[in-house]
Amino acid sequence: MCWWCEETAAGVRGAQRKVAVCCGCPMGGGATRLYSTIGGGGRSLPLTPAHLARQNPPPERAPQPSSCKDSQGPSQLDPDPLEQQLLQECEEALRGRPPRFHRHLVHCGDGQRAPGGPIRVLQWNILAQALGEGADCFVRCPPEALSWPERKYLILEEILSYKPHILCLQEVDHYYDTFQPVLRSLGYGGHFFPKPWSPCLDVHGNNGPDGCALFFDQSRFELLESVSVRLSAMLIPTNQIAVVTKLRCRATARCVFVAVTHLKARSGWERLRGAQGSDLLAHLQTLLHNHSHPPGTTGPPDAAPSLIVCGDFNAVPSEEVYQRFASSPLRLDSAYKKLSRDGATEPSFTTWKIRPSGECCSTLDYIWYGRDSLQVEAVLDLPTEEQIGPDRLPSFHYPSDHLSLICDFSFKEER
Repeated sequence: MCWWCEETAAGVRGAQRKVAVCCGCPMGGGATRLYSTIGGGGRSLPLTPAHLARQNPPPERAPQPSSCKDSQGPSQLDPDPLEQQLLQECEEALRGRPPRFHRHLVHCGDGQRAPGGPIRVLQWNILAQALGEGADCFVRCPPEALSWPERKYLILEEILSYKPHILCLQEVDHYYDTFQPVLRSLGYGGHFFPKPWSPCLDVHGNNGPDGCALFFDQSRFELLESVSVRLSAMLIPTNQIAVVTKLRCRATARCVFVAVTHLKARSGWERLRGAQGSDLLAHLQTLLHNHSHPPGTTGPPDAAPSLIVCGDFNAVPSEEVYQRFASSPLRLDSAYKKLSRDGATEPSFTTWKIRPSGECCSTLDYIWYGRDSLQVEAVLDLPTEEQIGPDRLPSFHYPSDHLSLICDFSFKEER
């Protein structure tokens, strides 16, 4: 058996799923074939007929800001056949589950086509498997909904349906056996950095430490540099981390730094999160300065690169660390404010769960971008309370307690 079949056959609930031998199971054949090198151009937003059959009908929608236009997605390009193959295999494996959330891409740009097309960024805390089954204690989520042999299909389906060029993921504890091999076979490069003292390691039967992972579409971007950052607070190293990658867009030759981070969780740690955020901002300022003023060079500085910072900040908008990012000299803005009527208000929630301590409905996840060099073309809206359901997240139809955030960016003209 291949690695995927062995894991699937060991854990899928036989009464609800058909599991066969290697290259006959829902994922095995496709996963084996996916280990070929894939070329290809830009990514679009097509869905397979089988996948569409699991979608809910469009819900009633509140009016959008006048600057935004609601649609199912951008202009379609020919789908990658192997991506379509994997989506169909995900659909087959998830046939007994409820449909995914029906979400809309809300366009906020001027409608002019950016050179090379927009850059799609996905930010998502996918929920570490060890934490979902152990320490996080989602009291209204059936244990069967957290079964990894099925939940991994939901995660992959969410990623592949939206076809991002850049993926920023937190709580990744199946990097080497799932995400890295599958996404590499689809043309993504990746960088993973685990937490020094991951809480996953305290859970029996864990798959190793969780951490942050950053993937990028190699047909769209060239990797120039990637660094792992252990965040400090008052010069003391902490357990929180970041990955920062410097990419060059093949279509425009423009450079962009992309960072993914996961800050300290829980109430009472606000000052620590503020210090961690300041440390990350200092690292980013140094990296951008070194790009514009390479050591040992003279003359005018190079053009400033663009910057995107994604993460689970574990901080509501009123918290200090949010304010530090909003007022940073890097001139950052939060993409998801574009969904609000005034363009200045964050969504009501990006995570919604029920633990023994009670219900938590908060905005903790963000996509920050440098507003001087990037503009938001579109953002994916968030599901309604009715769609999420009374038992909240995670659930049989959604694999994480955090919602994915997706934003399309384009480069502004250089001055």
